[in-house]
Amino acid sequence: MKSSLMLAAFTLPLASLVLADELETQLDPVIVTATRMSEPKSQTLASVTVIERTEIERRQAHSVPDLLRGVAGVSIAQNGGEGHAASLFLRGTNSDHVLILIDGVKTGSVTLGTTPLENLPLDQIERIEIVRGPRSSLYGSEAIGGVIQIFTKQGGGTLTPRASIGGGTLGTGHLSGGLSGGGDQGWFNLGVNLDRTDGINACHGSVSPFAGCGVIEPDRDGYRNLGISARAGYAFSEAAKIDLHLLSSENRSDFDGSLFSGNVARSEQQVFGGTATFKPLEPWTLILSAGRGWDSYRTFYDDAAQLIDERFIDRFETTRDTLSLQNNVTLMPGQVATLGLDYLNDRVAGTVAYTEDSRDNLGVFGEYQGRFGATDLTLSLRQDDNQQFGEHVTGNTAIGYRFENSVQVSLSYGTAFKSPSFNDLYYPNYGNPELDPEQSRSLELGLSGNLPIGNDSGRWGINAYQTDIDDLITFDAVTFSAANINSARIRGVEATASARLFDWDVATSLTLINPENRTAGADQGKLLARRPEQSFQLDLDRQLDRWSVGATLFVAGRRFDDAANTVRLDGYTLVDLRTEYTITPALRLQARLENVLDETYETAAWFNQPGRAAYLTLRYEP
Repeated sequence: MKSSLMLAAFTLPLASLVLADELETQLDPVIVTATRMSEPKSQTLASVTVIERTEIERRQAHSVPDLLRGVAGVSIAQNGGEGHAASLFLRGTNSDHVLILIDGVKTGSVTLGTTPLENLPLDQIERIEIVRGPRSSLYGSEAIGGVIQIFTKQGGGTLTPRASIGGGTLGTGHLSGGLSGGGDQGWFNLGVNLDRTDGINACHGSVSPFAGCGVIEPDRDGYRNLGISARAGYAFSEAAKIDLHLLSSENRSDFDGSLFSGNVARSEQQVFGGTATFKPLEPWTLILSAGRGWDSYRTFYDDAAQLIDERFIDRFETTRDTLSLQNNVTLMPGQVATLGLDYLNDRVAGTVAYTEDSRDNLGVFGEYQGRFGATDLTLSLRQDDNQQFGEHVTGNTAIGYRFENSVQVSLSYGTAFKSPSFNDLYYPNYGNPELDPEQSRSLELGLSGNLPIGNDSGRWGINAYQTDIDDLITFDAVTFSAANINSARIRGVEATASARLFDWDVATSLTLINPENRTAGADQGKLLARRPEQSFQLDLDRQLDRWSVGATLFVAGRRFDDAANTVRLDGYTLVDLRTEYTITPALRLQARLENVLDETYETAAWFNQPGRAAYLTLRYEP
């Protein structure tokens, strides 16, 4: 699909929004991920999307990849249906170039370098913040494309139970429950969910080991997820509080494989940690936090006796321990300085013998945020001292100016890096211990403001950027190992708008990217694999007394599955419909029809995606 058509699809709803008459007052959400400090979303100089719990339930999403599909700058490639491996590309960078935090704790497999987003239990999530653009100057390695932080439910207030039950196509079933409360000074939340589906045939197969799953196994590949969350905290005074949190996910996923690779995966992810916040003096806030992310993955061949006896084919277990000390000091009104330390220890265990099985990293960072009338300035600098790679310095600077009509223009420049994963370094017959970290430079221009509608306003934003990445890690066909032989230049434009139009809540996003491979050789000038050049999403929702109705239109352009751009994946269009009926103030019935047009499409070659499907959910929460 041509870029001009996508741009027209965006500008038509945007023009309508500007002509609207009324808009209900909307609270400006507070974000913390962009600067590691609380700030109103409308005032940040970063490109940010916030997804609240109300939107998660309104959209009736059933997984994190499903929820993030269509967010500006985000593209998803998934190897099959629900519960199968999903890769998230933020602003066209690699899937391991986005840092995933859960309640401030770094997560992800140390061997793969990615977080299994498909396994995170959506019922236990309260909100998600997506920050686009480099953030290594605050968080260290991995944040080349940006940072996604997931916050679990906190609780507080009066004692409140909740429950939901649902089911639908493909033998899908859902059951969840929870309890929250805590009073005025305390808070707690307990939650559990169980989701399962018979699934689809994940891969339509090929006997070639280099095409899709490499086997032909035409069966349904089911999935099961058990999620548990717990969170509690107490504010001793305005100057001292503590918060503890746990998120656990246990999963079983069938896939198309063989006696040698297995065709059943069992995995567990756990993230737990705590944060203590103190205010020794009025202008000084001290934050001490610690956490652990644990990831376990085992593969079996589909034989009941083997599963019972726990005779796995392969086992990988990785641990990430983090410790952080952060000082925020208000120098004067509108002037804040931050100084902090981050410690990270990564460890690997399992059936595969790695030459090295642990490494440490110590990061020292500083940040300054200043407001001078209508001008905002943010500066950050960080030095990471890695046990293997030595010292690495990254920085970021951003300046913004807000006009009297609320339009803000911003310009930013940042550098970032990504340390090689343990697989890149040490996996037998592939790893290369001589690898250097991947490095990037990004320049971004942003415009944002209010849509002057009625007595209030919606929001709009446009961001254009260029990211250059050096020392990209890829497979070297000459040495049959990982090597720093690639470079890339990614240019992109993102546009978003949201408002209320004639009693309809309207939100739209457009992403245009050119992820160009700039490596010398036959693939120079080709597109990086699995990133669509265009994507567009339009959400429409309306409240009608006890009823609410909504629809989502998602359009993705073509993409290629390989570096040589010989395997083309066609663009596709998805339409989802949803409705909700409020039986009582505490009881709601929801229905969702996905892929109404029954579109057949792939986001990764040879791997199927679900067709038309219907789901029904009953929710109770006083």
